[in-house]
Amino acid sequence: MTTTTEPMEARTLRPGLLVSLRTNIAGGVKYERVDLETQRLDEDGQERSRWETTRVVVDPGEHAAAVKVRGKVRALVTGVCAQSDFGLLCPNSRQGDLRARIQEARALATQFNSQAATTRINVRVVAGTIAQDDVEAVRAISGELRDLMATMETGLANMDVKAVREAARKAKSVGQMLSADAKLRLDEAISAARSAARKVVKAGEQAAVEIDQDTLAALKAARTSFLDLDLADGDQDDQTPAAAPAPAGRPLDFSAWDEEPADPPALAKQASPQLEIDDDQQKES
Repeated sequence: MTTTTEPMEARTLRPGLLVSLRTNIAGGVKYERVDLETQRLDEDGQERSRWETTRVVVDPGEHAAAVKVRGKVRALVTGVCAQSDFGLLCPNSRQGDLRARIQEARALATQFNSQAATTRINVRVVAGTIAQDDVEAVRAISGELRDLMATMETGLANMDVKAVREAARKAKSVGQMLSADAKLRLDEAISAARSAARKVVKAGEQAAVEIDQDTLAALKAARTSFLDLDLADGDQDDQTPAAAPAPAGRPLDFSAWDEEPADPPALAKQASPQLEIDDDQQKES
């Protein structure tokens, strides 16, 4: 039987931006490699080689300052965004704050670069529009929230307060992108999970705690309310998948708001190789 329902995306997602933030520190660090054993095949036919790497920081004080400033730059931008597994999300209501934070972040980087001799901080931000009826965005956000609700359920069942609190924190952040009704349901579930976690802590590790079944029921209800579009309110075989909407426009490149200056002369003359520190991985080995 085919069931006609109100489109889920219209009541679940708030329009906003998917923000891509990339910051890196270039220069000031070099690596010296010495081969200890050239590539060879061992008795098991496996390929082996060994080498030793020495990391040299040209100016330790300047490098430490660069790492600190880079952290502030990232915190400025991420502070106005919801942090999800697939990127930073910013509701339309906070676009003005986002733009101001990006300009402030670039100003910090520019100030540091103007005084640094061997290192440079680069800031790149690109954002694309997320429409309220963007099917793929709804599926991605709903899927992440379902996973977080399930993590809270499992965490409470296992008395794992740390897992519950971390999942609740992430869900609260992503919840910024939900419509008022959907966010209310989510907030109620998060509040119930946090309350149960506090009871576990208060009881102590040695005490047996009975988790309120109403709390688990609330989490389950919240989890099932964020079903994928093609699975909601009916059987999958009875539903016609919704078509993805046409692109709303070209992605927004926030780099045009505040152009960065050219490399300082000291960096242009530097002979040592530069090291890029990526967003999620800093090559400190």
